[in-house]
Amino acid sequence: MEFKHVSVMLKETVDGLNVKEGGTYVDCTLGGGGHSFEILTRLNNTGRLIGIDQDKEALAAAGERLKNFSNVTYVHSNFERVKEIINEYSPEGVDGIMADLGVSSYQFDNPERGFSYRFDAPLDMRMDKDNTLTAYEIVNGYSENEIFRIIRDYGEDKFAKNIAKHICQRRAEKAIETTFELNEIIKAAIPAKFREKGGHPSKKTFQALRIECNRELEVLENTLDDMIDCLKPGGRLSIITFHSLEDRAVKNNFRNNENPCTCPPNFPVCVCGKKSKGTVITRKPIVATEEELEVNSRSQSAKLRVFEKK
Repeated sequence: MEFKHVSVMLKETVDGLNVKEGGTYVDCTLGGGGHSFEILTRLNNTGRLIGIDQDKEALAAAGERLKNFSNVTYVHSNFERVKEIINEYSPEGVDGIMADLGVSSYQFDNPERGFSYRFDAPLDMRMDKDNTLTAYEIVNGYSENEIFRIIRDYGEDKFAKNIAKHICQRRAEKAIETTFELNEIIKAAIPAKFREKGGHPSKKTFQALRIECNRELEVLENTLDDMIDCLKPGGRLSIITFHSLEDRAVKNNFRNNENPCTCPPNFPVCVCGKKSKGTVITRKPIVATEEELEVNSRSQSAKLRVFEKK
């Protein structure tokens, strides 16, 4: 299957990086290489791009798309290693970092990957096929309480408790192996009058399982400070999120790095000694234009936030 992915908010994201010729930039989620192509075009055969992706198929597709650029370093890794990677390839720091946290269209549309409730496929959902934890292990191996917590916290589904209960009842009879088997269980756990609202009944549970399987929130929350620390003065970080949990993590992190002072508001001067690392460029998140929404519906929930290092 051909690797296809439409880059979300392409111009806005790269504009946010304020790309300058001769600079060094990092794409933490290389994907099909769409954002990186735009960065490299603006670098005009100068500087350097470090492209990171945990999906080997994405790296191969990006390598083909960017084959005419010689100033690219490809790294197969989760971006949780971004600090280590930058220390190896650009120890003096970088001028910009970006991450598009969405699942690629290729991953969603490839039935074999098991990301989508639209295709009958084995429960997988791994972005990195070298990882051992799959959605199958979560659904069939986690306790009922753990499954409930995941669906409640990561899927924000008000029927999380009932869905977890139905999953555990079914797997006691036989292992749950496919996406369609899971669809039927989720459908049965949600009252009929609620199934007709808010899109596909499996959407929130599948999102929750994917986040757990790939440790998405954990990686993001543990890495944002590292990204900012790796920027040179004036360097920028552009992050695209696709659901409220990610956006909240980015928003809070940027705010805390801009104003980390923990002194009581009535103190005349700061005594905690915590210094601002930079400025939040986007007071409100940038969202997709009407024109983009018409050609790429997956950009509907996307939010872009940008931070500039002091």
